Amino acid sequence: MKVSQAKENILKRIRQALGHSTPLPFPQSEGNNSVFKPLAQDLEIEFAERFTQLQGKFIFCADHLELEQQLQNLATSRGWKKIFCSEPQIRSRMHSFFESVGTSELAPCDASVTLCELLIARTGSIVLSSAQPYGRTASVYAPIHICIAYSSQLVYDIKEGLQKVKDKYSGQLPSLISFATGPSRTADIEKTLVVGVHGPKEVYLFLVDEHS
Repeated sequence: MKVSQAKENILKRIRQALGHSTPLPFPQSEGNNSVFKPLAQDLEIEFAERFTQLQGKFIFCADHLELEQQLQNLATSRGWKKIFCSEPQIRSRMHSFFESVGTSELAPCDASVTLCELLIARTGSIVLSSAQPYGRTASVYAPIHICIAYSSQLVYDIKEGLQKVKDKYSGQLPSLISFATGPSRTADIEKTLVVGVHGPKEVYLFLVDEHS
């Protein structure tokens, strides 16, 4: 009976509270205006700043020739030999400076190379989906993720990005859409930040300019 009476008292107070409307503490905050500041600089700069703040490594390329040169310089400096790449148009450009470029050996690879759906400038995020070759696996399984994107794929906010993905697939969204925001990290153990626990330790973003 004590439990039932306590429950009844709580319900009574809830009914009384619902019968008296409480004014909004900040009435001017209600509306459709974004809580984020409007974009004050180019999308490329906004993304680069946010991405590098999250320990991502950003490389700007004026065209595909510079992309190849930058990839080769990076591979040489890091001593990479085996690259996993499921994107045929990208894979064909890398055979000249990697010993092994293919889709059969993800586990022992030095790094994986993927394309992406979009880039979110406000958060410095890479948008990936299950509609891409190998889905999300190639971007999280390898120790280093290299993403190649284009300036036309830049949007400012997540809402705009999701709408573009929806339009691209005629309303039939892929079964998985993920937002990769820098290298994998966790602070679950004694609040110490550890990078690379559940995914790549390093993430490189090569942005190819399509305006030049």
